[in-house]
Amino acid sequence: MSSEVLHVPREKLRRETLNMHYAITSLMEEFEAVDWYRQRADDCDDPSLKAILLHNAREELEHASMVLEWMRRNDAEVAEQLKEYLFTDGSITGREESAKD
Repeated sequence: MSSEVLHVPREKLRRETLNMHYAITSLMEEFEAVDWYRQRADDCDDPSLKAILLHNAREELEHASMVLEWMRRNDAEVAEQLKEYLFTDGSITGREESAKD
């Protein structure tokens, strides 16, 4: 299980760090599941099964969105980056370049 992979001993980590680790790992797993379901749906030749797989992918996106919102609410740096880049128009990389000025 990927959530058990820590790079330093658990006892050296603050509880907030562990919670964020759980959130990040969960987010990664949710997006991985979205990818798996979409690939399977693309390869599936049964329309009923394809619909179920795409439904499951949307459910995983819902879960990922919930975790991302928890991260935004609990980490000011995450909140700052999301505010800067999400739901914007124009060049994504251009936003970074103009933020440096």
